[in-house]
Amino acid sequence: MTALNYPETRYEPVPLVDLNSKEVRERLSPSALGAFFNMMERWSVRDEDARRLLGGVTNGPYYEMKKHRAGRVLDADKLLRISYLLGIFKALHLLHGEKLADEWVRLPNTNRIFAGLTPVDYMAKGGSAAMQMVRRLLDARRGGV
Repeated sequence: MTALNYPETRYEPVPLVDLNSKEVRERLSPSALGAFFNMMERWSVRDEDARRLLGGVTNGPYYEMKKHRAGRVLDADKLLRISYLLGIFKALHLLHGEKLADEWVRLPNTNRIFAGLTPVDYMAKGGSAAMQMVRRLLDARRGGV
């Protein structure tokens, strides 16, 4: 059997981010929280829904995170969720004008994956798997698929 010869790439491989590493999570957490709260404000997402998007954070820790981002270390799940949301935010702003991009997550959507829910309700209910699905949907739209 012959080995496939793929063309050389000009890009250096990017090492995977190890979200299990405490040092990595310490480095990423403050900026991730800043981005998360900025997105929630831009999208006009209620605190109750924002807490659900983060994986069911209770009131006390949520408001503490909102006030004091520095020094807080998020777990891998929360960082992954924020990563999905950042990708969704970016895709929406590439696909739509600013006003629609910021409203899209709260608008009724007839796409069958949402099962009659708004995108934010779908993601809050379905967790990181739903966020991944929305991210893939928007990335496909960006790519013309």
